[in-house]
Amino acid sequence: MLEIANITKTFHPGTPNEVRALRDVSLRLEAGSFLIIIGTNGSGKSTLLNAVAGTFLVDEGQIGLAGHSITRWSEHQRAKLIGRVFQNPFSGTAPNMSIAENLALAARRGQPRGLGWGLTRKLRQELQARIRTLNMGLESRIDNPIGTLSGGQRQALTLLMASWLKPELLLLDEHTAALDPKSADQVIRLTHEIIQRDRLTTLMVTHSMQQAVNLGNRIVMMHRGRVLHDLQGPERARVRPEDLLKRFDEVRRREQLDPAVADMLQKNYV
Repeated sequence: MLEIANITKTFHPGTPNEVRALRDVSLRLEAGSFLIIIGTNGSGKSTLLNAVAGTFLVDEGQIGLAGHSITRWSEHQRAKLIGRVFQNPFSGTAPNMSIAENLALAARRGQPRGLGWGLTRKLRQELQARIRTLNMGLESRIDNPIGTLSGGQRQALTLLMASWLKPELLLLDEHTAALDPKSADQVIRLTHEIIQRDRLTTLMVTHSMQQAVNLGNRIVMMHRGRVLHDLQGPERARVRPEDLLKRFDEVRRREQLDPAVADMLQKNYV
């Protein structure tokens, strides 16, 4: 279970570049839940994932995961509990190492590493079996450098690496945004299969309204560092892509109206 309680984060405080990225955000995610986070650029959705991952420490509030208070844990410490897939298909892997070597490192995440090489024959067979489930024909290429693969192939393998040890939390940060439509659809299918099979607690950020309504059991819309809408239960079940787009339009209209209202008030009351 993930518990986020009243977290805030301000970058460059007290300077002209001050950005209040997260403002009193609270979320509780039960084990096995799949939460989709949407929002405009700068809404705080990726910042929220970074806060949970430990990319930076929050200014205020608490973060708990699987019974641990991880608020002050480093990113390295949190990696024992958290798997993550980034937007860039070339992040999260070592391009000059082989497919097998990258996956072997993922299989030993959080474990002590001695001087001995861990890519045993038994592990190679296990790697091939798991890679075969991707249906990409990569099981016969496990000695190829992972950097020679296409973006879709690499992202599929990164997803496999992130979920290898069934993490307490899986973070997906727009992990199909840089892919062509065919590859994106393939990676989304794998995402759904892996999360359903292993019942992984998941936070996924996306710009795709179609992905938002097709995946997960809860949708959170963020705006200016706050949770604006939290759709779950029957409301989530009924939502369609056009409903989400309508909510975005409402935000845009309100943003456009605010300066005019402020100007009117100033003229009337100054």
